Amino acid sequence: MTGLTGQFDLAWALADLHLSALTEDDFLWEPAPLVWTVRPDADGRWRPDWAETEPDPIPVPTIGWLSWHLTWWWSVASAHLAGDAPPDREDILWRGPEAVVAELRRLADEWRTLLTNLSMADLQSPAPFPWPPEAGRSVEDMALWAHVELTKNVAEIGMLRLLRAAGR
Repeated sequence: MTGLTGQFDLAWALADLHLSALTEDDFLWEPAPLVWTVRPDADGRWRPDWAETEPDPIPVPTIGWLSWHLTWWWSVASAHLAGDAPPDREDILWRGPEAVVAELRRLADEWRTLLTNLSMADLQSPAPFPWPPEAGRSVEDMALWAHVELTKNVAEIGMLRLLRAAGR
């Protein structure tokens, strides 16, 4: 598994670099008039903006929204990889800057353990997520997708962090 874990460790190093540098105010900074963010509901729980069909134009996500999105898809991917029932999107709440960073670090540790425990047969078995079964994708494909998705989301977080810092 050195290839997959090595690729993940590289992606996670970028993630941890940006997550460690974030300030509390970075998470809800709105870089444009049209954004997707996280907002408290009537009960004070933080919920992400969401649309079943992607809007046009696509809203710019805040770091809060991106950190929720990372938590959501990674929780689902990890559950699938572990053979557990994945959580529903509506059940993944954003719990604030400090808690979301801690949750992402927990997910990283869990993911690394899951990757380490995969056998060659596991890697070639059908992917339970994010594609439909008829797509013919493997668990290895799912892990590779997760690493690209992590890198993409973290690059977006990093760019937003840098833009906000440059505008101060």
